Amino acid sequence: MYFPNIAPRDANTSHGNKNLGDLPEWDLSDLYEGEDAPQLISDLQWLEGECAQFAQDYQNKLATLNADELLSCIHRNEKISAIAGRIMSFAGLRYYQMTTDSNRAKFMSDAQEKITNFTTPLVFFTLEINRLEDGYLDTRFAQNKELARYKPVFDKIRAMKPYQLSDELENFLHDLGVVGDAWEKLFDETIAGLSFDVAGETHNIEGTLNFLTDQNRDNRQAAAHALADVFQDNIKTFARVHNTQAKEKEILDRWRGMPSPQTGRHLSNHVEPEVVEALRNAVVSAYPQLSHRYYELKRKWLGLDKMQVWDRNAPLPLESDRLVDWPEARDTVMSAYASFDPRLADLAEPFFTKGWIDAPVKPGKAPGAFAHPTVTDVHPYVMLNYLGKPRDVMTLAHELGHGVHQVLAAKQGEMLSSTPLTLAETASVFGEMLTFKKMLENAKDQNERKVLLAGKVEDMINTVIRQIAFYDFECKLHEARKAGELTPDDINALWMSVQGESLGPAFEFMDGYETFWAYIPHFVHSPFYVYAYAFGDGLVNALYAVYEAAPDGFQEKYFDMLKAGGSQHHKDLLAPFGLDASDPTFWQQGLSMISSMIDELEAMETP
Repeated sequence: MYFPNIAPRDANTSHGNKNLGDLPEWDLSDLYEGEDAPQLISDLQWLEGECAQFAQDYQNKLATLNADELLSCIHRNEKISAIAGRIMSFAGLRYYQMTTDSNRAKFMSDAQEKITNFTTPLVFFTLEINRLEDGYLDTRFAQNKELARYKPVFDKIRAMKPYQLSDELENFLHDLGVVGDAWEKLFDETIAGLSFDVAGETHNIEGTLNFLTDQNRDNRQAAAHALADVFQDNIKTFARVHNTQAKEKEILDRWRGMPSPQTGRHLSNHVEPEVVEALRNAVVSAYPQLSHRYYELKRKWLGLDKMQVWDRNAPLPLESDRLVDWPEARDTVMSAYASFDPRLADLAEPFFTKGWIDAPVKPGKAPGAFAHPTVTDVHPYVMLNYLGKPRDVMTLAHELGHGVHQVLAAKQGEMLSSTPLTLAETASVFGEMLTFKKMLENAKDQNERKVLLAGKVEDMINTVIRQIAFYDFECKLHEARKAGELTPDDINALWMSVQGESLGPAFEFMDGYETFWAYIPHFVHSPFYVYAYAFGDGLVNALYAVYEAAPDGFQEKYFDMLKAGGSQHHKDLLAPFGLDASDPTFWQQGLSMISSMIDELEAMETP
C-alpha cells in the first residue's frame, strides 16, 4: 500500500505563522467526512467481502481466463486498490497532520491492520501472474486492446519473478508487513515529539531547522548544537530503528536472492542499475566542480576562514530577511506556471481553493513536505510547513508540480498512474525551475540576481550532491549491517565518511554533526529513494535546456509525458525530446547547468 513519504528536502520552516496571510489547511472530506463516516464503514465492509470473493473467483484460475475475463479481473483488482487506497490515504493524512495524537495513530494502525487482513487472500494474484506463460499473455494482449494497455503492469510484476518466494512465505510476509510499519511510526512519533532549546526558547524540529537559515550566525550555531544534543540523547532509538530496518531488508533480500540491497528499489523504479550507477558516478566526479567550488565562493562571501555546518544554508550577507506571505507565494508560483502554459496554472488552481494544501506549522505535524496522490478518483493533497522563506516558495512550486503531475496521470487508472520515483520528480523540479526563472527575470538589480542564483545553486546542490551523498551513506549502511549490529558510533562514522567528500574543504564539522543522519526520514520510510531526487534534477535540467533551445511544441510533449504516469519506460518518455538517460553523457548535460550558474556567480566576483 502506497503511503505518503516525507521528503528529505532541507526544512526551512519555523515555529509560528505570523504575518503570512491566511494559510490553507486540508479538507479531507473528499475522502471521508470523518473516521465514523458511513461511507468509510461501508467501504471497509465492501473491501472485506470483495477481497474474499476475488480470491474465490480467480485463485488457481488465471491461466484459464480468456482476454475479456482477464480484463474483468484486472478491473476488479483496480477497484480493490482504489478503495483500500482511499481508506489508507484518509487515515495517513489525518495522522501526518498530528503525529503525536494517539487517537489518530491508533486509527491509522487499526485501518492498516484491517486492510492487511482483508487483502491477504489477494497475495496469490501476482504469484500466479508470474507463473503464466509468456505466450499466454501475448495472445491475450493481441485479442483485447484494452487489456494490452496493462502490459506495463504485467511487465513490472514479472520483473520480480526471479525473486519470488513460495506462496506460503509470500502470504506470511504480507501479514508481517504491518509489524514492520511499527518501526516507521516509532521514528515519526519520536521525531515529531522532540523539543529543542534554542536561546532559551523551546522549538520543534521544524522550528529548530529553520534557524539554520537565520541571518544571525549565533542563532544558526545555537540551533545546530541544540539539534546535535537532542539527537545524541535519542541516538540509541534512532540506531535501533536503522539496525532493525536494515537487518529486516537484508533477510528479505537474501531469501529472495536479490543481488544487492538496491535491487528492489531499481526494480520498483523501473530503472536499470547501470543508469543509476552512471548518475552516481557523474555526480561524485563533479563534487569539486560543483559543491566544492560553490562553497568556497560562499565561504568568501560570509567572510569566514572555514564554514561550519550551520553556514551551509545561511543567507548571503546582502540577502533580505523579508518574509514572503502566502498570497505573494501563491501569485509567484501561479504566474510562473501560467507563463509556461495556462493549462498548468488551471490544474494548480484547485489546490489553493479547495482545501488540497495544508500549509501552516502546527504542534505535532509531520516535518518536511510531500504531495500524496491518494487515489485516481479523488485528487492529491499537498503538505507544507510554510513560513515565508524564499525556499518555502520553491517548496510550494515543487510539491505543486507533484500534484499537477498526479492529477494528469490519474487518467491512466489505479494500476498505471503511479510514476516510478525516477520520473516522479520531473514535474516537481520543472515547477521549481519555472518559478526560479520567473523570479530571476523579475530581479531588480545585480544583487538580487546574485541572491537568486546562489539560492538556486544551493537548492540544486541539496537536491543532487546532498542526495547522492545520502545514497552513498545508505549503501555503506546496508553493506556494513550485513556483518553485524551497528553501534551509533559505527553509523556516525559512515555518515561522516560521505560528508567531507561531498561538501568539500571549505567546511569544518562540529562535534555532534556526526548524528545528523538521525532525522532523515527516507532512510527509514523508503530505503534508496533519495537518488530519485538527483535523477529528477538532472533529467529536468536536460529537459529545460531542450525547452530553451526549441520551445515550439515543447508544451504538448511535456503534458504527454506527465499524462503517461507509469505506463511507459523512461527511455520511451524521453525519446520525443531527443534525450536518453542511458547515454553516459546525459547526466553531464544536467550537471553543466549547475556549473554554468556557478560560473556566473564567479564572474560577478571579478572586478
